[in-house]
Amino acid sequence: MSPVEGYHAHVYFDAQTLEQARALCESVAARFGIRMGRVHERPVGPHPDWSCQLAFDHAQFADVMLYLALNRQGLVIFTHPVTGDDLADHTEHAIWMGGVRELNVEMFKK
Repeated sequence: MSPVEGYHAHVYFDAQTLEQARALCESVAARFGIRMGRVHERPVGPHPDWSCQLAFDHAQFADVMLYLALNRQGLVIFTHPVTGDDLADHTEHAIWMGGVRELNVEMFKK
């Protein structure tokens, strides 16, 4: 197994849930001192929906995931480890909250 360098949680949202998602991401970033990426109001990369990325390390995994699970209020959240194998990270290693969305992983195929 590849070593885990960290984790990315992608909070998915749409125009109706934009402010809810922004508030959740900002609260997680502030509470745990983690990096919050841009709030993308369009699909970016393999993600089928608008999203915001939260980046955190292994020591924070349990606390961040529990907080997201208890505070997502219906938002879909996709989390994956960062191992250096983007295809596996976005497929085999995927963790979903609230539903599974189909990702476009063609960019990760060699």
